[in-house]
Amino acid sequence: MKAKNQFLIAIIVLISFSCNNQNKTEQYSNSRLKLWYDEPAMDWTEALPVGNGRMAAMIYGGSEKEVIQFNEETLWSGSPNDYANNGSHQYLDTLREMLWLGKQDEAEELANKKFMSKPLRQMAYLPFGNIVLDFPDHENPINYKRQLDLENAISTVSYEVDGVKFKREVLASNPAQTIVTRLETDEEGALNLSIGLNSPHTIHDVSVVGDVVILKGKAMNYYNMSGKYKMKYPDSDLTFEARLKVIHDGGELKVNEQSLQLSGAKTATLYLVAATSFVDYTDISANPEKRCLDYMDQLKNKSYKSIRKEHIQDYTQLFNRVSLELGSTGISARPTNDRLISFNQDQDPDLVALLFQYGRYLLISSSRPGTQPANLQGIWNDRLNPSWSSKYTININTEMNYWPAEITNLSECVKPLIAMAEDLAITGKKVAKEHYNMNGWVTHHNTDLWRGAAPINNANHGIWVTGGAWICQHIWWHYQFTGDVDYLRNTAYPILKEASRFFTEYLVPDTNNPEWLISGPSNSPEIGGLVMGPTMDHQIIRNLFENTISAAEILGEDADFVNLLKEKHARIAPNQIGKHGQLQEWLTDVDDPDNQHRHVSHLWGLHPGHEISPITTPELADACRVTLSHRGDEGTGWSRAWKINFWARLHDGDHSFLILKNLLLPSKTTVADDNGEIVTRERGGLYVNLFDAHPPFQIDGNFGATSGIAEMLMQSHEENTIRLLPALPSALPNGKITGLKARGNFEVDIFWEDSKLTKAIVYAPTGGNTRIVYQDRSEQIELKAGEKYVY
Repeated sequence: MKAKNQFLIAIIVLISFSCNNQNKTEQYSNSRLKLWYDEPAMDWTEALPVGNGRMAAMIYGGSEKEVIQFNEETLWSGSPNDYANNGSHQYLDTLREMLWLGKQDEAEELANKKFMSKPLRQMAYLPFGNIVLDFPDHENPINYKRQLDLENAISTVSYEVDGVKFKREVLASNPAQTIVTRLETDEEGALNLSIGLNSPHTIHDVSVVGDVVILKGKAMNYYNMSGKYKMKYPDSDLTFEARLKVIHDGGELKVNEQSLQLSGAKTATLYLVAATSFVDYTDISANPEKRCLDYMDQLKNKSYKSIRKEHIQDYTQLFNRVSLELGSTGISARPTNDRLISFNQDQDPDLVALLFQYGRYLLISSSRPGTQPANLQGIWNDRLNPSWSSKYTININTEMNYWPAEITNLSECVKPLIAMAEDLAITGKKVAKEHYNMNGWVTHHNTDLWRGAAPINNANHGIWVTGGAWICQHIWWHYQFTGDVDYLRNTAYPILKEASRFFTEYLVPDTNNPEWLISGPSNSPEIGGLVMGPTMDHQIIRNLFENTISAAEILGEDADFVNLLKEKHARIAPNQIGKHGQLQEWLTDVDDPDNQHRHVSHLWGLHPGHEISPITTPELADACRVTLSHRGDEGTGWSRAWKINFWARLHDGDHSFLILKNLLLPSKTTVADDNGEIVTRERGGLYVNLFDAHPPFQIDGNFGATSGIAEMLMQSHEENTIRLLPALPSALPNGKITGLKARGNFEVDIFWEDSKLTKAIVYAPTGGNTRIVYQDRSEQIELKAGEKYVY
């Protein structure tokens, strides 16, 4: 009955909008890349995000009271700490022996007592504060609209009160390192409001000096309530400061004890700067006050108009590299929340394009050269005890954040991840020695601002040795997509080499088949507990060895080490097909076909790896299909997003689109509880601001969806091959995409009609050769630097 009612509602909505189709289409032409709403946000997951890589804000858009919640990327709990459990390597052989004898419970008990990190859990990314604007007599606005324009990265709120028009713009400028709020009216003297800052932190102070509101504070030892654990984060010496400067046109600015009162103005501009005492993962001795003053000095003599122009130029030189058009109608002109409600009925292709570009927008906003990488929530968080500490979960989530970076032409945005890998290669070297008595470096399934590399939480999922090795895939991808040999020599290869060195020592012969080398102790995230020889480990290690070999051969270095890697690579336990026709998750054939766990980790070799393919390994690809059928089409946000990519790699566009539909659902649904009462529950999908509703919010589903849409349209993971429209869904029969990047540093434009390719343009900024494949047609091309090829 519920499904029938939802269908009828969708039909009514479609009919009502089709009656005014021409008008709506005209409106749409000005709102193709906008998220917009006709009412303010009621909670944080309805607010609209802006960010400049280092700072971020969520804008609620209230008329009577506006709250702009903001973050700065280095405000975390805890302090510098290496997490290593010194001397724990003495238990490694015992753990392996227990696991080979089938004593899993005993092994996990020993590991939890003797092998895990100190402290046992890592630290949390924390909120900073709020800008609070109170507008008297604005409680009943008309013609209200709030929006986020992806074309210029500016959030706008507009409405009328008593015939006076009010408008607010908020932008997060990367060049100016400030979050700016611009307030305008169309009538002299109509702008009246109070302006203040506050913070959720226990220790903070707000003061006013002239036209500046100042917030100072210190990170405290808040409770972590996520999951089944309850613990206090350790005390921190990290301090922070934010300053909000008010510049106004006309009117009077009065100083209150903790706020400013602006009366009778025409316009006002608020400049927010923020900083912490963080220098790097070993040092928190910086002066946040001095940093804020320096940021303010850089804003002197700059008008809002110039800062706005500079912001747009900086942002669009990244965002405008890729465009995607999938067609639109009058249904595309509705508020974003309405479009989300009806997507599973109308399958509005333009909402797919909006979601694709939203992922690119979020990556640009949360990951810029010189910043921290995007964490579990990108750079946005309003909680002192965020879910999973809003840190870096590197057994899928952090890597998924960066899946769309290279392919959607945002290579610069990967640099924070690469910088984090450089840090982890240092902290992970100590962990490799203390936990395993081995050379090289290793990182497990989580890290944080302090670059923890040791196994955390619990042995049954925390002892997973290939987190750093997976990040190394992105380090190699950056070379593949850019062709930057200097980067390969000076940055990438040293990291890859030392990560590989660890695994040349870590792999051991399998007791049942000594010719095979296996990984262990480890686990298959996050299912099955501590084991020897999980499939995912072997896929990642093979990929790491292959990439390290390729890098060394390109650079002409380390021939002996290359030979060692080739010998070890050949002996790593291969993928196995089990009794149900599935790809085995472990060496033993114990997969449960009724298990619909969110992780499908052992399909890593299909995506983001490349060793499994319907072209080169059809039997293994079929086994992946069986596994996916067992695990189902549901799951958390990131799980659904990964399945979009899996099915695209299997060249099944319609199934990939089915999973996308499952992601493009409103996060809340009304159901009858056991007593027959109608209640609202979260079911995953997307919040109305299009954030991934894990639930709760995690940003990886957004990035994974963008990657999956790109994989439907173009793939380049096969050696020297660009495959066009490999998984085009029948629901997207017409469209064009320009500016995608393929391995080999090629840019690709693709055009299609009636589900058939009509044209493709391949541009080679630095030259190169590749094979272009569309269905059964294949052409080898060789281009000089700057040449284009029309297919």
